[in-house]
Formats: sequence, C-alpha cells, structure tokens
Amino acid sequence: MKAILLTAPGGIENLKMSEVATPTLSNPQHLRVRLHAAGINPVDYKMRKVGTFYPDQLPAILGCDGAGVVDAVGSAVTEFKAGDEVFFFNGGIGGKDTGNYAEYTTVHQSYVARKPPTLSMEEAAALPLVWITAWEGLVDRAQLQPNQTVLIHAGAGGVGHVAIQLAKTIGARVAVTVSSSEKAEFAKSLGADHCINYQQTDFVQAILDWTGGQGADVVYDTVGGELACRSIPATRVYGKLVTILDLTTCNADAFKLARVRNLSLIQEVMLTPMYLDLHEYRIGQRRMLEEATRLIETGKLKVTVSHVFPFSQFAEAHLHIEGGHTVGKMVLKIVE
Repeated sequence: MKAILLTAPGGIENLKMSEVATPTLSNPQHLRVRLHAAGINPVDYKMRKVGTFYPDQLPAILGCDGAGVVDAVGSAVTEFKAGDEVFFFNGGIGGKDTGNYAEYTTVHQSYVARKPPTLSMEEAAALPLVWITAWEGLVDRAQLQPNQTVLIHAGAGGVGHVAIQLAKTIGARVAVTVSSSEKAEFAKSLGADHCINYQQTDFVQAILDWTGGQGADVVYDTVGGELACRSIPATRVYGKLVTILDLTTCNADAFKLARVRNLSLIQEVMLTPMYLDLHEYRIGQRRMLEEATRLIETGKLKVTVSHVFPFSQFAEAHLHIEGGHTVGKMVLKIVE
C-alpha cells in the first residue's frame, strides 16, 4: 500500500510517499480500514518536527484522524463488519499504533465509531481530534453549565468552531476571539453571541464589558503562548481557565493574579489516553464521537472543511497547517 512515512525529525523533506506492506490483523479485536481521508491537525507538524514521541522508532506514519470503510475484521470483533463506514482517532504519534496518512490502517474496535451518514468521508475525518478536544475541555474539565459565559479563543479554528457549537448545545453564552470580520461572521453563523477582533480590540476589556465587569466563567484557550496568561484577568473570580497547550510562558505575576482570583488552571491534552494506553478512557473518547453523531443527526453540529488536499500534496498540507489561521479544518483525501 501507499503511505507517507516520516523518516527523520525536521521539515517536510522528511515526509516520503512510500510503498509499505498492507497491515494484517495481528489482534483479534482489530479492524482493518481502507482509509478514504485523514484529518490534518497542528499536532501532525509538531510530531514531524520532533520525530513523534518515539524518535528512535522511525520511520512512522503520521495522522491521528481517519475515516474509511472496514475492509476486514478480527476473529473477536462483534461491533463491525466489512463494508461499514467508520471514523476514529488513532495513531499518528509514533509507537505501536500507525497513523492515517496511508491507504490502510488497523484499529481496535472499541476506539471506532460509525460514520454519520450525512457526512462525507472528508468531513468525518476532520472531526475526531477537534471534537474530543472541545468535549474534554468544556464538558469534562471545565464542567460548563447552562447560562454560564465562555470565551473561546480562535473561534473560527478547528477546535474553536466545534467548541462554539458544543457550548451552545449546553446553553452557555459564547464569546470568541477572531482576526477578521469574515471569521466573525463565520463564528456567528455557528452560534457565537459576541465576536472580538483581537487585532483591533483589547479582548480582556471587551470580555469585562460583555460580562458586566465580572469576566467569563470559563475561558478556553486553543492558541497557547502568552494568550493563556493574558486571559487570566478576563476570567471571573473562582472561574476556570482551560488551555490545550501549556502555561509555561506565564510569569510569577500571572500566577499570582490567578491565585488571588482563585482560578482553576486546567490543562487539556486529548492525546493522553492514547499515549498512556488507557483503554477505558479511549472507549470514553469513542462515546464522545457517538455523541457528535447524535448532534449531527439533529442538526446541532456541523464540521467545516476549508481545504481538501489530494494524497500526493501532503507537503503542501503541512505547510498550510503550520502557517496557521485556517478556518475550520483541513483534510488529506486518500481515495479520489
């Protein structure tokens, strides 16, 4: 089969289209999936740069998100059969689970969900990582409640645009930061109540004005860097600040302000169950995908795919995602 191999840490020149053996079903609980599309996420280029979490085990196949058709099933598989259309989050970080920049992959049946029938393969492949990230951050970690206020940074981005919709299904009031009027209109079309162009406006003051001086109950940072630290005064006293990156850029004064305001500082890393091989947590992530399907079928959730790259244009896809500022999601189309 054809697969894109990462041969060494570094730039796109280390991604090579190659012929490799089609995977076999070494585990009786596994499915083999003929992949039609793979989601493109920032974690992909980050894994490329460092050589995955296991740089001593290269070459590796990147790509955490996949969608396709079940091609074969192991002897202990009970939930799926050949011909089923599925989508999932699996692999792409090195180690024992290969990623989805390939024509075929294998995955444990417990980590797979049936593809929503109204979604294309490209849309289904775009959804898993961003939806799980949004769900874990807002529902599991922040425990967002109806009528609370939430600020979502980069509301037009991959995680941001599904996080808006999730927050609205919960019944929260949603503010977002965006970089243009076009992105503001996009965010509003998904349900955002208040859009702040951070290039023109101080988002902290804008949130304080919007919340009557209190700050947002929950701030969800999907950008990282200094933004999480700058968001501390935009978070209400006893509020929750969630980031999907890290807080290492915060200085002592920022942490002191967070302490004085009695904030919960929360880190959300949806890769943890796969990286630490936590089977039950991975089953929980599959259930999140099943909940996404329910919301899609009732018209309460949609995924926006702004760019679809042919399989052969993997290098261009990496350059584009690394450049940032993408609206919605990007996808690699494997089956033409």
